[in-house]
Amino acid sequence: MAVPDATPDKPVQLVHPAAEPAAGPLIGDPGLLGLPSFIVGTVALALVFIGVVPAGTTGAALPIILAATAIGMFIAAIWAAAIGQSAVAGINGTFAGFWLSYAVLVLGLTHSWFGIAPAAIIATEKLFLIAWLVVMVILTLAMLRLPLAFTVLLTLVDVAVLLVLLGTVQPSTSLLKAGGYVALVFAAVGAYIFVGAASHATGGKEFPLGTPVLH
Repeated sequence: MAVPDATPDKPVQLVHPAAEPAAGPLIGDPGLLGLPSFIVGTVALALVFIGVVPAGTTGAALPIILAATAIGMFIAAIWAAAIGQSAVAGINGTFAGFWLSYAVLVLGLTHSWFGIAPAAIIATEKLFLIAWLVVMVILTLAMLRLPLAFTVLLTLVDVAVLLVLLGTVQPSTSLLKAGGYVALVFAAVGAYIFVGAASHATGGKEFPLGTPVLH
């Protein structure tokens, strides 16, 4: 997976290791853990919004989100930081925080952990979604020097969170479903990036990820 390389004395540059297949242990690729962890949680939550599970079972995706996605992406963030891939660590750590805080939100509201009155539940969900939408948009803009596939993925995340926010404010089942479908699309983009990284790690070539928006 293309990763940024920078020191205090030179600007960020993209390192593209795809010219040669991976050989030996090298330093590894945290994306091989972070991406599938991200994909499985995204698909599970998208299916909840689309309506694959009965209404009122928002927590159906929580076992996957807590035990696989949040933990997997936190580990990927630590792995990336340990090998100097700061941007990758930032992306994985940010998304791990989102998934974990979503799980805590749903569990907390379901079991009345935070003393939030039923009348304030919608406002609490709006607060959560607005706060994370701000962070996701900032993250998208901050990572415009990564290959285009990452910008597309992060932009679709922004759109999905916005749709879910609007569907919560309205409320609108159609908007929530639209958010779920957009989530499936960015899960597919994540799968494309993952398969390319796996191809490289197993001796093949990476898939093209596109030219960065900023150089």
